Amino acid sequence: MAPRRIDQVIPSLASRDAIGGHVVQLRDLLRTRGFQSDIYYGNATADRLDFGYPVDRLGDRSSSDRVLLYQLSIGSGVGDIFRDRSERKFVNYHNITPADLLEPWIPAVGEEVRWGRAQLDALAPVTEFAVADSRFNEQELIDAGYPSTTTVPLLIDLDGFAGEPDPVLAARLGAEQADGGTSLLFVGKVSPHKAQHDLVKALAAYRQLYDRKARLRLVGGAISEDYRVAVERFADELGLLDAVEIAGSVTHEELIAYYAATDVFVCLSNHEGFCVPLLEAMYHRVPIVAHTSTAVPETVDGAGLVLPEKSPALVAAAINRVATDDRLRAALAQRATERVASFSLERVRASFATALESAYAA
Repeated sequence: MAPRRIDQVIPSLASRDAIGGHVVQLRDLLRTRGFQSDIYYGNATADRLDFGYPVDRLGDRSSSDRVLLYQLSIGSGVGDIFRDRSERKFVNYHNITPADLLEPWIPAVGEEVRWGRAQLDALAPVTEFAVADSRFNEQELIDAGYPSTTTVPLLIDLDGFAGEPDPVLAARLGAEQADGGTSLLFVGKVSPHKAQHDLVKALAAYRQLYDRKARLRLVGGAISEDYRVAVERFADELGLLDAVEIAGSVTHEELIAYYAATDVFVCLSNHEGFCVPLLEAMYHRVPIVAHTSTAVPETVDGAGLVLPEKSPALVAAAINRVATDDRLRAALAQRATERVASFSLERVRASFATALESAYAA
């Protein structure tokens, strides 16, 4: 009898990437459950090259007992290679941002996500089983015609959220805190679909209505430099340039410093398939104000205030409520602790193992 084998296929295997970390965790889980398992990538960052093999080596191993599991999050020629293989096929779906949210600012990325959406549909007829990391994402699989689906969250080592803050940055942020004013934070790529411009609007309203010394910190590299510049110019036009910090990409230690110096985490994104920074904010017990978009309510699930729309005045009022109501902050912190526990690696590993073993046996 041939050994059981599930190999993963991914367009890009990157460090400091939630999907990349998930893929490595999943490979290790499969191996502990008695499967042979390797990773095949289209490209990889230098520190991940030895974690798998280039996709052109996918044909090195082939058997009737082999399953290929594709990590779908963007359009890629790797998806076409996966589609045309003869092995049994599973898909792990992480959502793909609709092209119209990106194309006006980043045409090339708009084309990639449009391709990814086409591949989502094209893979449905050849895929036996698909797993999504949120119910929102699973519904997209169902709508696309995948015959068997389930939801299991990302495999995330929550201990990776811990650590010591960067001392230099912590000192600077601490001095700003001592000067007064509420500190707001959002973590995510600077991209039109993340709607950092709406965060600037909310800050303007909050400063006018409640706290004239409030500040906003935006952490994350820019997908679109044009959009980043537009956000900066917008802040300048509103007289907020000194109150909006666009930090760009930061180290892990710097990120911890930002969370430690934050009063409210605010997410007004137009599209999220899961949104790991929301979970990160919960881990650091930072209360959340968010817009009820896509998978955001499902991820927050009571650990923050989720608003039905994101008019600046409404967002400002919610921020003020969270910032000033100690009983509410305590309740949100307690719910955040419970919510983080539900994503424990042990719990999610068990769910993933059950789902994949059942699908493999079928």
